[in-house]
Amino acid sequence: MQPPFTTRPDIRGTFGVVATTHWLATQTGMAVLERGGNAFDAAAAAGFVLQIVEPHLNGPGGELPAIVCRAGADAPEVICGQGPFPADATVERLTAMGLRQMPGTGLLPAVVPGAFDGWMLLLRDYGTLTPRDVLSYAISYAEHGFPLVPRIVSTIIPAVDYFKTEWPSSGEVWLANGKAPNPNRPFRTPAIAETYKRILAEAEAAGSDRIRQIEAARRAFYKGFVAEAIDRFYQTELMDSTGARHRGLLSGDDLAHYAARVEKPLSVDYHGLTVHKIGPWSQGPMLLQTLRLLERTGIATMDPLGPDFVHTLVEALKLGFADREVFYGDPDAVDVPMETLLSAGYADTRAKLIGGRASMELAPGDIGDARERMRRVLAIAGKEKPVGPGGGEPTFAPLPVEWGDTVHLDVVDAAGNMISATPSGGWLQGSPVVPGLGFPISTRGQMCWLEHGHPTTLRPRTRPRITLSPTLVTRDGKPFLAIGTPGGDQQEQWILTVFLRLVHHRMGLQQAIDAPMFTSKHAVQSFHPRPFEPGRLIVEDRYPAATRAELERRGHLLTVEGPWALGRICAAGQWDGFLRAAATPRLMQAYAVGR
Repeated sequence: MQPPFTTRPDIRGTFGVVATTHWLATQTGMAVLERGGNAFDAAAAAGFVLQIVEPHLNGPGGELPAIVCRAGADAPEVICGQGPFPADATVERLTAMGLRQMPGTGLLPAVVPGAFDGWMLLLRDYGTLTPRDVLSYAISYAEHGFPLVPRIVSTIIPAVDYFKTEWPSSGEVWLANGKAPNPNRPFRTPAIAETYKRILAEAEAAGSDRIRQIEAARRAFYKGFVAEAIDRFYQTELMDSTGARHRGLLSGDDLAHYAARVEKPLSVDYHGLTVHKIGPWSQGPMLLQTLRLLERTGIATMDPLGPDFVHTLVEALKLGFADREVFYGDPDAVDVPMETLLSAGYADTRAKLIGGRASMELAPGDIGDARERMRRVLAIAGKEKPVGPGGGEPTFAPLPVEWGDTVHLDVVDAAGNMISATPSGGWLQGSPVVPGLGFPISTRGQMCWLEHGHPTTLRPRTRPRITLSPTLVTRDGKPFLAIGTPGGDQQEQWILTVFLRLVHHRMGLQQAIDAPMFTSKHAVQSFHPRPFEPGRLIVEDRYPAATRAELERRGHLLTVEGPWALGRICAAGQWDGFLRAAATPRLMQAYAVGR
């Protein structure tokens, strides 16, 4: 019997596997494993390379959430490299400017760039190599050149005039002789290389001890020359998506107060597996809530390409999106009723709301003033119209629905160490380059509301509620699967779809990723201007015609996209004696390798 066709082989090996959203980062991760590094060293090196080769999706000024599991550890742990809002960022300050929402671009929506500290924390506490060992690959690509994937150039083209007139520091980095760069020639970002080389020089001046070098590198970024450059630049006024010029709120003091940290994940058991997600400062727990609902629906017996499967999963996700919108926020600042949201009794009640027709409601659970919160949110959602460079992910619209917003990587080594990471932020199109550093700062602050009484209300020195959502699965306490994707609000949808195909439908890893995908837009989108499209369901045209017709009959407002339009899943795992990895063929740049 012939195995099912897949676009790429299901990678299997015993030494190590790496899957990322760019082939150069994937090969970097494998190179680090080959030189004796562990999975965490490999992830850090690959993560720094992704900053260089996918600058429209992440950068040195971005953020890092990751879930890690040491071989033999009792449980996975979360690396929180998500920076908080500045101390000067208050609702009163923004509303005094006449704003109803945080803008999507420019200086105002900046948060502390947490990625560098997150990677250094990972390297210090879980890795084995030095800062130079993991940074050298990224420095080489930035200094000597890397290939431009088409989406980088198509991101820069609409911004050329804007970079010239409003953000000249960005023009110096991303334009070639005043024009968009040639996609067929190596592109260089030498200013980023110089920044990282200077950090390494200060790190190595601390001596030969690996830990001292890492701590010196962290000081250089958050209390040294990097923080000083950011502090100076954010005192200027520059154009943003409001159509006006505003001064930044981020300061050197904000960076000096920041440190990445380790947290416990949230987890639920599902069909003999334990699924782990980061906390409610992300949308990650929504996947766990949805699994609780699906246990009560018979999803395991449904045809994965049939209308029952898609309808049931979409309707369960709608309930999760509603809860996400009114309950999730930084648990350091707000009370998130997570124990209730993940309880069996709550799932019993919510599962009864999944009917045979597509719901047009966004109905949160009946806890506290949730319904009033939702009413206020829907009154504001999508009401502002960005000027100039626009807002959200992508920042320069319109772009196709498959446009990703971030990057992802998964690594497993021979010892069984595993990591799933979804770095993002610091997009070249989101904010102006900081002079002297060569990179922009994350605009993740656009995900807040400028209205008091909401869990994601703008609050100084707290974390925004993000969409970034790595996933790690264990079986009998041992690392089993690392999986994730770019895609903003679509991340949980695509991860769940692939996960369910693996668990219930006996698909291989690559087969589950290759199969047709869908995405629901029935959520208040997380990025400025926060639109809401009730009932909108987008599917790839490889879904059977009968499935599409039945979904429309049930009331879904269907949009049919091209055959490979949705999803950028990467995954790595270990079972049945093999390490395994797979990556999506969509956008033709993600890759998985192993041996």
